[in-house]
Amino acid sequence: MAEIEVKASQWRMVEVGRVVLFVTGPYTGKLAAVVEIIDHKRVLVDGPSTKEKHIVPRHASPLGNVILTPIVIPKLPRAAGTGALKKVWEKEEIEKKWEESAWAQNRERRQKRRALTDFERFKVMRLRKQARFEVRKAHAKVRASAKA
Repeated sequence: MAEIEVKASQWRMVEVGRVVLFVTGPYTGKLAAVVEIIDHKRVLVDGPSTKEKHIVPRHASPLGNVILTPIVIPKLPRAAGTGALKKVWEKEEIEKKWEESAWAQNRERRQKRRALTDFERFKVMRLRKQARFEVRKAHAKVRASAKA
């Protein structure tokens, strides 16, 4: 008989300690951690950020307003207080992990591109053309030397 390997699903589970990103509402773009699961549509979140403008106060949030990130705070007790969560948040360096993730970098890049003016978009296009020309010139030189 053939061996069958069964893998567990790689879905992000709603769990205490899961870091979430707000996509709608007044806290859009901010991180918070799930502290308690209220029901199948709502969770209690708290975002004890080190930066003043990124703090999310403890409140109940619908799961439709957040996206689950792959970051999890391990062994966070249920209904942990803001002080305890803040200590673990800083110890686990959650914000640093988030900023280093490809997801956060892509969001940042997208926001920068959206903020460009028409002239700045034109300059980006010209720089990309110049870079493409240099690459093609180097590639042609390599091909010419390979034929000779």
